[in-house]
Amino acid sequence: MQQLINILNRIDQKGYKAYNDTLGTYQFRDFALHIDHVQADPYASPTRARVVMKRDKLGLDNNSDKTSGRRVATIDFIAGKIQKELYKNNQRNAIMIDGPGQEVLDRTAVVLKRDEVDIRLSIHFPARGRTILGKQAKERLTSDLPATINNAVTQFQKQELEECWKLADQQESIRDFLQKNGYVTFVANGSILPRESGVSNKPLKTGNVVSFKSPDSLEVEIDIPHADPVKGMALKEGINIIVGGGYHGKSTLLEAVERGVYNHRAGDGREFVLTNNSACKVRAEDGRSVSGVNISPFISNLPVQKDTRAFSTENASGSTSQAANIIESLEAGTKCLLMDEDTSATNFMIRDGRMQSLVSKDKEPITPFIDKVRALHGEHNVSTILVVGGAGDYFDVADCVVMMEEYTPKDVTNEAKKIADDFGTDRKTEAGTSFGDITDRAVKLSSFDARKGKKEKVSGKGLHTILYGKDNIDLSGVEQLLNPSQTNAIAAMIRHAVRELGKEARLEDILRLLETQVQDQGLDVVSPFQGKHPGDLAWPRRYELAAAINRHRDLQIK
Repeated sequence: MQQLINILNRIDQKGYKAYNDTLGTYQFRDFALHIDHVQADPYASPTRARVVMKRDKLGLDNNSDKTSGRRVATIDFIAGKIQKELYKNNQRNAIMIDGPGQEVLDRTAVVLKRDEVDIRLSIHFPARGRTILGKQAKERLTSDLPATINNAVTQFQKQELEECWKLADQQESIRDFLQKNGYVTFVANGSILPRESGVSNKPLKTGNVVSFKSPDSLEVEIDIPHADPVKGMALKEGINIIVGGGYHGKSTLLEAVERGVYNHRAGDGREFVLTNNSACKVRAEDGRSVSGVNISPFISNLPVQKDTRAFSTENASGSTSQAANIIESLEAGTKCLLMDEDTSATNFMIRDGRMQSLVSKDKEPITPFIDKVRALHGEHNVSTILVVGGAGDYFDVADCVVMMEEYTPKDVTNEAKKIADDFGTDRKTEAGTSFGDITDRAVKLSSFDARKGKKEKVSGKGLHTILYGKDNIDLSGVEQLLNPSQTNAIAAMIRHAVRELGKEARLEDILRLLETQVQDQGLDVVSPFQGKHPGDLAWPRRYELAAAINRHRDLQIK
């Protein structure tokens, strides 16, 4: 540490570039500080540094990464402790960590190694204009930083971390139960589903919050480790419909289910809302590009004789975009589709009898989802959970109908089936018994040109944009992407795949390669600074990765 102090004293009041003299490794009492990259000027991205500690300094034993779930929970816990300490001491704009949200994600902010733990930070080096403020830098690096690390990760109660491990074990146990018993989602009794606001993912704690209570007919009891069995609503594989009046909680339930592909932190209210890991939320997405997708199960016989078995467009309509989103999700391997009538294209979801009478089938290229949903499950074992507010014809194809009434679910399957029988329908089924083909596409990786001028440009920009060369990949319609660090990781993974696989590869091979390498070597494998930085990558699912590849406007399919 004294060496760093001497350098900061020497460069005090010099030009900002003199901060480059701090590059290197410095030994503190409890950790080593590695300064890997110094920001170019006071207005550039902050300095990248790593705090490397022995595992025993943090009290971490083999239980810390006994399972994948425990390892990720440990990473989330440490990053969260540091983030909280920085906020408490008003240091969050001076020293930063890519801290967690409500969902528990595998991150590069903290890396567990055999004997050590890497904590990756971004640090603003202080200046007045472009003049170094050496005294302030010395206080930040040799006083504030050690105090933060000491308070956050060397003084916590071991029981706190053990509770995180127990929760991870319980969540994994519930996921195993769902898979073995043919369920697609589970919502525990007592869960708090509403969120604080439209821009906050924290649980709602004000007002008369209604906790979740399963209907008796849909309730299951699941044995979990470290605690008594947990009870809640479990929906079977098949076609599940959620109905109810406006503002009664339909979309809130679906949103909780779609986020259930991720584990949640203790106290979130959704920690025991768990969904099939492959579930994909799909919607209409007007204006997106589509490249070589076989949407013929839903759309064929276009008036311009365009081939829908390899459909491409720069400006998809609501119906064609939703068809493409479904087929792309199936190609990526989903076994459960999640949809909300509010964000779907009406003409894609259903055509009623009156419209069928006026516009005959030979004049209508679209086969509505209602006529394909049962074949999709029967042939491909893909379930659907669908929020419906106005299309009662879906009662005919549903296996289960849940009605939300004042935020409380009721099993109304029998009533819905009776209504369907009593009222009948004047619409005709517009599809045969087969769903249709799901085409396995090959991607021309050469169409991912990262060059922008003389340099390569590949990076995430916020949650919904990837800058890839001259193209901006728009991810605003990918609703299960929830953290900008996932977007950063997707950008890095695409560039890594291009370098690893050459000119072309099957989409499935791209996804499998990246999944395998990240599982075996961690997210660092896709970073150009392996073992050092960046510390702002978080694990994305293969489905969001595929969604980004599919939305590249220069994408070419062989």
